[in-house]
Amino acid sequence: MARYSASAEDKDTVFCFLVFQEIGELPKKTRLKNKVALITGGARRIGADTARTFINHGAKLVIADIQDDLAQSLCNELGPQSASFTHCDVTNEAHVKDAMDSTLAQRGKLDIMVNNAGILRQSSMSINITEVDPTEFEETLRVNLIGHFLGTKHVAKVIIPSRSGCIINTASLTSVMGGLASHAYTSSKYGVLGLTKNTAVELGKYGIRVNCVSPYLVPTPLVKKFFGLDDENISKVYSTLKGGYCMPEDVAEAMVFLGSDESKFVSGHNLVVDGGFSVTNAGFCIFEDTE
Repeated sequence: MARYSASAEDKDTVFCFLVFQEIGELPKKTRLKNKVALITGGARRIGADTARTFINHGAKLVIADIQDDLAQSLCNELGPQSASFTHCDVTNEAHVKDAMDSTLAQRGKLDIMVNNAGILRQSSMSINITEVDPTEFEETLRVNLIGHFLGTKHVAKVIIPSRSGCIINTASLTSVMGGLASHAYTSSKYGVLGLTKNTAVELGKYGIRVNCVSPYLVPTPLVKKFFGLDDENISKVYSTLKGGYCMPEDVAEAMVFLGSDESKFVSGHNLVVDGGFSVTNAGFCIFEDTE
C-alpha cells in the first residue's frame, strides 16, 4: 500500500487552517509588531501609503505634516489607537523637536524615523540652469534636504541612548541619475543620499541603521498631470520591467523591509525601487524591447 507524504505546502495549509480555527481569523502581518514609527509628510501619497502599510504590519504611528485636515482624516481612518497626528513643518527645528517629544509622550518610545516630507515645484521643471531662481532652489533644499537633516538630528538624540532603531529617508531615482527632474530637486535628493551614507557611518556604533528608498516615477494623478502623461503613454517611461508601474504601495513595502528586523544588517543602503530602469541605457541595449 502506497503511503502519502505531506508536502511542505500541504503542511502550511493545515497549519493556517488550525490557526484560523483557533483564533477565528487569518493571522495578520506582524513584521513591525511592537514598533513605533514617526512619518513626516505622512498625510498623502507615498507617506500615506507607508502609514497604512506600517499599520497593517503591526506598527503604531505618529504622522507629522503641515496638512492638518488630511493627516487627521488619515488617522481617523487608521484608528486612534494605532495612529495620531502632530503638526510639523520640517524646515522648522522647533517643530521637528516637538514631533519627537509628542511621539515619546504618546507612545513611550520611537523605533523608526521616516523622513519623507518633500516638494517638487512644477514651475522649475523647464528652467535651465541660467534661469533658475535661487529662492526657489533654496526652498526645495530646505524642505527636501534640511528637513531630512533635522529629522535625523533630533531622532538620533532620542534613539542613541537605546542603542537601537532605524532611520529611513525618502530619496529618489534622481539620487543616482541625472536629467530626470529639476536642478533643485535632483540636488536635494543627491544630498539625501549623502546624508544617509554619512549618518549610517556615524550612528552605526550605536546600533542604529540609516537607509534610504529611491523610487522611480509613481503614476499618481498628480504626477501624470505634472508630466503630461496619460494612461496610454505612461508605460513608455518604464523601459525595463514590463507588466506594471511603480506604485506607492511598492515604495511602502520597501520601507517596511528597511524598518523591520529582516534588514537588521542593512545600513547605508540606497534601495532603488525602479523596476530596473537605472541599470541600463534605453538608447543603447543589445536586447530587443519586445517579447
